[in-house]
Amino acid sequence: MNSFSIFRDLSEHIVLRINSCREVHHLSGWIETKQHHDYDLWYVQEGQIEIRTNDSVHLASAGDLVLFNPKVAYTASNLGDDCRFLYTHFDFGLGDQLRILDQFQLAGVIASPLVPEEISLFLKAYKEHQLGSSMSGIHLKGCLTILVAKILECYEQGEYVGQFANPAPERKRITSLQSLQPVLDHIQEQLHMPLRARELAVMAGMSEKYFISYFKQALGITPGLYIYQLKMNRARELLYSKQYTIQQIAGMLGYPDPYSFSKAFKKYYNVPPSKFD
Repeated sequence: MNSFSIFRDLSEHIVLRINSCREVHHLSGWIETKQHHDYDLWYVQEGQIEIRTNDSVHLASAGDLVLFNPKVAYTASNLGDDCRFLYTHFDFGLGDQLRILDQFQLAGVIASPLVPEEISLFLKAYKEHQLGSSMSGIHLKGCLTILVAKILECYEQGEYVGQFANPAPERKRITSLQSLQPVLDHIQEQLHMPLRARELAVMAGMSEKYFISYFKQALGITPGLYIYQLKMNRARELLYSKQYTIQQIAGMLGYPDPYSFSKAFKKYYNVPPSKFD
């Protein structure tokens, strides 16, 4: 299991909120120095933009995307002619962890050939939103989610690595999943067995109290909710396969009896497994 599996396993807990989305036109000679409290994604429509972060210089041309992490200072200026770009400020979180993307080296200039279809969908949704079309806000949010997911996919497959430095970790804030990776692997492999926080804490080399706090800060949810989510995901897949009885599935997911499994399943899906299709 790799760190990106959390986006698949915990997709129901992903929260994306668009804070603003607008087009701007800057005349020749424009320059700005800023840092934002949320993620900022630019789509360069015209011109070339020079971006400086931590003494590094990067160039974005028409058709490129530029992704900024929160609280990272940058200086941007256009080269020669005017420039025009569409910017989107957004939050992207997993449960209570509102800066989950900081875990990965994503911020930087993203060449348009990596995400052409996703950019096209997002631009179309933006135009509909500007016209006030029905459900355009939901459509815009959905298309941005698809675009961010594609950037993550390109990063996972080694097709893209961000060039901007990640924000410095705040005091008392956990920003790495690496310490939890053995625990996450163990949970995936032993989902059919009883999984207790104190035993997982020992595996992570932490006290139980600290482990629960660490886990929640890193993934945005508690270990118990994470395990419950994985079991419900697995239960759904097993029921769809129509190869196993409810009793067999209960055993495969570590429940002591079909009744306990059915109760947990109904609580999550609002329907008993016998009627799930």
